[in-house]
Amino acid sequence: MKIEVLGTGCAKCKKVKELVEKAVEETGVDAEVVKVENIDDILGYGVMVTPAIVVDGEVKIAGKVPELDTIKEWLSH
Repeated sequence: MKIEVLGTGCAKCKKVKELVEKAVEETGVDAEVVKVENIDDILGYGVMVTPAIVVDGEVKIAGKVPELDTIKEWLSH
């Protein structure tokens, strides 16, 4: 599983990356967590507002910091 955290480095983006890493750790899924900061790459997903989370190429959320439990749900599907 590949999880991409899209964001240019703002506080919310850093928080989302921390939450994703915690969710991966707590669920035990085999996942690669990647931080994407290049604006062209972010726009390539059609994301206009960060932070955003992309799981295996699918945008799950953009412009918000999700709850830890919500991230865990995405990882279990």
